Amino acid sequence: MTNQAFILLCIVVFGVVGTCHGGSLRKGYYKYTCPDAEEIIKKATEKHVANDPTLPARFLRTHFHDCFVRGCDGSVLLNSTTNNTAEKDAIPNLTLAGFDVIDDLKAEVEKKCPNVVSCADVLALAARDAVSFKFQTPLWEVLTGRRDGRISRISEALANIPSPLSNFTALLRSFTSKGLNVHDLVVLSGGHTIGVGHCNTFSNRLYNFTGRSNQDPSLNPTYASFLKTQCENLSDNTTFVPMDPGSALTFDNNYYVTVKQNKGLFQSDAALLANKGSRKIVDELLDSKKFFTEFAQAMKRMGAIGVVTGNEGEIRKKCFVVN
Repeated sequence: MTNQAFILLCIVVFGVVGTCHGGSLRKGYYKYTCPDAEEIIKKATEKHVANDPTLPARFLRTHFHDCFVRGCDGSVLLNSTTNNTAEKDAIPNLTLAGFDVIDDLKAEVEKKCPNVVSCADVLALAARDAVSFKFQTPLWEVLTGRRDGRISRISEALANIPSPLSNFTALLRSFTSKGLNVHDLVVLSGGHTIGVGHCNTFSNRLYNFTGRSNQDPSLNPTYASFLKTQCENLSDNTTFVPMDPGSALTFDNNYYVTVKQNKGLFQSDAALLANKGSRKIVDELLDSKKFFTEFAQAMKRMGAIGVVTGNEGEIRKKCFVVN
């Protein structure tokens, strides 16, 4: 089959070329080249999470931000250079954290298997293992075989990472461009059940929603009053609050309960109620068992976005710099 015919087949069958690229990933990719790779990453991740319970949210968010720019290729991990400002320095990524831990995980694998395991796979596995730590069982399957990209541009991060200020139309457009659908959008938004949001990402809803010094009428008034005690003005970019009040360190489906109560922190959270189809999915995910099942499947799809495989890209020796 010619390359053109293969791409056409991908478009016909899957709707997006990226899905077929994701087909290059597989379970146990390192079985022969580095059989202990996943266990090394798991143990090292769990050691760090035991000391820092904020890491699951941080790794999950970093993995998401990586996949939405150039696919899941580890490009978000690269540092800026004299000639290039990298994704890491884009405004949406300035509050990412845990890069030093990812570097440590990579170093652990390098000791056993030099130049074999990609940083993109380390990040994907660490996100899964960190979130799964409290459950003592993997919450989703991570297929491996990603290679690392060599390009990281601030402009692409700004253009591709969904904004917390997005309305439903903008969110769906963003997800659709990555081969994901409205169901994936609502399910993956459930990742907001852990972690924090900085005031400057939602304070417009408290003080200047339509540019007229007003409050977002869709925001629960009691919750809005509380948020104003934490974020006292529009310019505060250092204070942060839990995205899922009362459950910020617990990975569960409580996010959808808060969204239904109009306590979604971001405009993008509230947007899930603005569409009949997404509203129905929110209601379905109030079932905890369904949420965990659907989240596992959505993460697998997200983890395959535009992956670099085969002979493309490289295996970085250090995650913050190309070889």
